[in-house]
Amino acid sequence: VQLQASGGGLVQDGGSLRLSCAASLSSFNDRTIGWFRQAPGKEREFVAATRRTGGRPYYADSVQSRFSISRDDAKNTVFLQMNGLKPEDTAVYYCAASPSGQFVIPNLRRYYPYWGQGTQVTVSS
Repeated sequence: VQLQASGGGLVQDGGSLRLSCAASLSSFNDRTIGWFRQAPGKEREFVAATRRTGGRPYYADSVQSRFSISRDDAKNTVFLQMNGLKPEDTAVYYCAASPSGQFVIPNLRRYYPYWGQGTQVTVSS
C-alpha cells in the first residue's frame, strides 16, 4: 500500500494550491481518503475527507468554504484544492486511507492505517 502526496509549495497569503494524493490501493473507490496536516510543534490535525464514492465530503471548521476535496477513482487520486490560504495553514499535509468498506469517523486518525509521506505547504504573510 502506497500513498504519494504532492503539490505543496510556497505561496503568499490569499494564494491557492492544489494537492494530489495518488494511491496504489485495491478497492480505492470503497475507501475513505483523508487529509491531515501537522505544523511544527503541533499535533497532526484533520483537514478534510472524502468517503467512498458518492459520499459527502467532510471539512474541519478552519478550512470550510476555503478548501475543497474531490476524488478521481479511475486514477486512484484524491485532490485538495486550497484557496484563500493563510499563514496559519502552513504545515506538512498528509493523505491517509481507510481500509476498504470500513466504517470511518472521518476526522479521527485511528481510522486511517495507511499514510503518505507528506507535502510541505508554506504560506507567507
